[in-house]
Amino acid sequence: MFGRLKSVFAGPQVPEALGTPAAPAPAPAPAPDPAPAKEEKPADKENEAKKEDKPQGKEEAPPPPPPPIIINKYADEQLRSIAQRMHARLNIYKEKVVDQYASSPEITPPVTPVLLKDEHTKLLEERQKNIPTKIKEAFWYSVDVILKPIEDKMDSVLGTTIDPFTDRHYIAWLSVVTLAFNYNTWFITARLCFPYHSQFAIPFWFAADTLADLIYLIDAILFQPRRQFVKGGDIITDRLVTKTNYRKSDRFKLDMLALMPFDLLYIEFGFKSVFRANRLMKVDTFFEFSDRLESLMSKAYIWRVIRTIGYLLFMLHLNACFYYVASEYQGIGKTRWVYSGLGSAYLRCYYYAVRSLINIGGLIEPHTVFEITFQMTNFFVGVFVFSSLIGQMRDVIGAATAGQTYFRSSMDGTMAYMVTNHIPTEVQNRVRTWYTYTWDAQGMLDESELLDSMPLVMRTAIAVDINLSTFQKIELFKGCDQQMLVDMLLRLKSIIYLPGDFVVKKGDIGKEMYIIKEGAVQVVGGPDNSIVFVTLKAGCVFGEISLLQSSKDGGNRRTANVKAYGFANLFVLEKKDLFDILVHYPESQKVLARKGK
Repeated sequence: MFGRLKSVFAGPQVPEALGTPAAPAPAPAPAPDPAPAKEEKPADKENEAKKEDKPQGKEEAPPPPPPPIIINKYADEQLRSIAQRMHARLNIYKEKVVDQYASSPEITPPVTPVLLKDEHTKLLEERQKNIPTKIKEAFWYSVDVILKPIEDKMDSVLGTTIDPFTDRHYIAWLSVVTLAFNYNTWFITARLCFPYHSQFAIPFWFAADTLADLIYLIDAILFQPRRQFVKGGDIITDRLVTKTNYRKSDRFKLDMLALMPFDLLYIEFGFKSVFRANRLMKVDTFFEFSDRLESLMSKAYIWRVIRTIGYLLFMLHLNACFYYVASEYQGIGKTRWVYSGLGSAYLRCYYYAVRSLINIGGLIEPHTVFEITFQMTNFFVGVFVFSSLIGQMRDVIGAATAGQTYFRSSMDGTMAYMVTNHIPTEVQNRVRTWYTYTWDAQGMLDESELLDSMPLVMRTAIAVDINLSTFQKIELFKGCDQQMLVDMLLRLKSIIYLPGDFVVKKGDIGKEMYIIKEGAVQVVGGPDNSIVFVTLKAGCVFGEISLLQSSKDGGNRRTANVKAYGFANLFVLEKKDLFDILVHYPESQKVLARKGK
């Protein structure tokens, strides 16, 4: 054994006959040791003996299969039934593949009806409704039934719906609601602090409160449900939809909270204005009225100034109320700092509030800790409030005079330039006259700056309303496409000429045509241009011949002198703009070509 291992690890041996290294043939693997013979059992020997005794012609029959093991008889029957049905179904589908007209034994499911989008949405909403929602809908349905006669009568006055941005009736009504809101804002706070609930005054206060509440109620019933709104870019004008939208909005919740009848607590606690504090929830109406009024006024800064002054007066009003409460807490007339109790309580407290918040000197020095704390708070609040109001007032006045400031700065810059370059005084005076007249005539130096900031649709609408009727009367453009005239209106430029200014001179190259918007011009000639051939007024056109004719043989030269007679506002259309337009209107180009010959 050790010899074999040594031959394995020794490596290849060199054959002696050849003298060269050659690998020896691998040794044959040793034969495996024979497995130990099993001990034969007596039973196995008997079986072998029996097999040898049996005749070789006949084979033994296989044993029968063992019976199936059934754990649950019911489950076994169900599984067998399912297997049989699936086998039968498989055979039916095989037949159907062979015979395409064979029908399925299954019952055809019912066809689901196809609903429109709106009907499908309503169906989903109805399915999602719960009992509280149905109760709420039943409540509002009953309210609508009660209010329907009143709403129908108001349709002839207000219309089925209201445009909240342009309807003057609605804006006038907002002013009434704003007046009622201001009544509650000012007098609730005053009555809460000052002793104005006397036996004599209570009936008058009650009547005024009832009137203000009635205005709130009418607004919530007749006006707010009619407000149109925008949904997905569409203006909704359906009364039922606008009413539903209002009832789902936050504004409706505030309106209902403002109308809650806490006044009934007068019966238990007496006539106290604190129970009307919820009426101040109507503040959205005040801001809506302010926005709508600004959009309608030509000089909106006037309302802004009035509103800012109102804020100032109301802050002083609140301070007067706080001062009276502080005086009552300290004891009226007990110290020199508090209200003495003489004269009109409101006027004297308001006078103190003005002097205190505006930090006017000469105030009586406070002595107690409460008085010193109150006075210091007044000073701090006054500095903050009045600095804010003064800044707001500055912005309002600055916005109101922004155009005039621009005009002044432009004219001052131009005059400074002319002085620097030693322009003659006569020219400077004419330039100053042009600036002044242009600003007085149109309120701006260049109309195109304003119009360029607008969308094309708006610019077209403005140009058509102002100038289309003038264009249609011009003999030169009769027979031309109407859309071409609209395109020409957008290319016009407005220029103002001073008295005596030459608009065109004879022999100049014609690059523009002119349409008289305002004023008049004269066609002149002769020595020193002293002869007036004709006077052209608003709506007349000149310069079109040189514009339409070709430059060949000098056809585009001016044939006369034209000067302004007084101040003349002219529309100018350049040759390049006209030809750019005519490219898209060949028929109109032919018409103008015939008239220009």
